[in-house]
Amino acid sequence: MKTAFITGASSGIGRATAVALAQVGFQLVVTGRRRERLEELARQLAPTPVHLLLFDVRDRAATDAAVAGLPSDFLQIDVLVNNAGGAHGLAPIQDGDPDDWDQMLDSNVKGLLNVSQAILPGMVQRKQGHIINIGSIAGSETYANGNVYCASKAAVAALSKGMRLDLLPHHIRVAEVNPGAVETEFSTVRFKGDNDRAGSVYKGYKPLRAEDVADVIQFMVTRPPHVNIAEVLLLPAAQAAATTMRKDL
Repeated sequence: MKTAFITGASSGIGRATAVALAQVGFQLVVTGRRRERLEELARQLAPTPVHLLLFDVRDRAATDAAVAGLPSDFLQIDVLVNNAGGAHGLAPIQDGDPDDWDQMLDSNVKGLLNVSQAILPGMVQRKQGHIINIGSIAGSETYANGNVYCASKAAVAALSKGMRLDLLPHHIRVAEVNPGAVETEFSTVRFKGDNDRAGSVYKGYKPLRAEDVADVIQFMVTRPPHVNIAEVLLLPAAQAAATTMRKDL
């Protein structure tokens, strides 16, 4: 049985991806910081074998220890989905909160690097593996007040390309999925728990669901070994650009 390692699996795209990959026969390592949510996910996915890891991807030592401590049945990671991260705040650069900047750069960029570095030695040794990094349309289309978040996702795009080049000799596929508007806890986190403001982001049109993104990831990882769907831009039909929506509802 192949093993998928999914970061940020306690909610949203990560959780939906865990469900989607279990449906096609993967056993799972799911990571996050909310034990109760991961435990509930594991119960939902039974009898699929699921191993829970509780750590913060921003903490390199904790990441290394978590991966090194995997039980033998889960040590061989076939697919890594770097999903953990998020947006914090929406302010012009002169009014930005440096704590928000640290959160985004440390989770969206350094977290991806920490987890990848911990898992890549095994993939390189086996000359086999598949990495999918969750980016964003914001990585290619900077929008007003999105400054540092957009920069962090542009870094994910650059890292994905760099990883694909560096890992090519080792037969490791690297891909990037860039969603547009997805209705998850993303906006609730960005607006510090302001649910009314978060909900207004998705009013007037039908956004993507986390399951829509997970369906694409499921398709990507089930392609034959000679196929790599390297980049996907996934938008709701009502979205044409990062901040251009057609209001239908």
